[in-house]
Amino acid sequence: MAAECKQANAVYTDRDGAYELRFTPIASAAAAASNRFTVTVLKTPLTLDGYVMPSEDPARSLAMVMFKCPDGDATGADLEACTIWQGMVYSIDAKGTLDNLQPEAGQAADKIVFPGIGPAIRASSIWGKGKASVAPWDVLDFKECAS
Repeated sequence: MAAECKQANAVYTDRDGAYELRFTPIASAAAAASNRFTVTVLKTPLTLDGYVMPSEDPARSLAMVMFKCPDGDATGADLEACTIWQGMVYSIDAKGTLDNLQPEAGQAADKIVFPGIGPAIRASSIWGKGKASVAPWDVLDFKECAS
């Protein structure tokens, strides 16, 4: 159950079973991000990297999903070229309440919403023959708690 899991260990899947979203601990108090995750396009070798960062005024959880970004110093153009999707990410609890995604030490969400991620993936470099061929739904459901 999501209620018994920390967000840093939560694993989610899309309704078509084509994508898996897996959170992993950041393990750094100095990190600007509140969460780190990977998105695996199942039945392909593709794995995307993602981060959630808190924003202020108004408080929101902003996420980025990236593919093959350069390590180390990267320019804004480098990051723009490797970013597949970015926007606000929301959690939904068991009662259906929409909220900001909790930081990694918080309780895992029952569902996570990435508005518009499906169309963004269809328009990206990971779409096509031998790559992603199913666009994910915007809502991902809690699957399990990784240890």
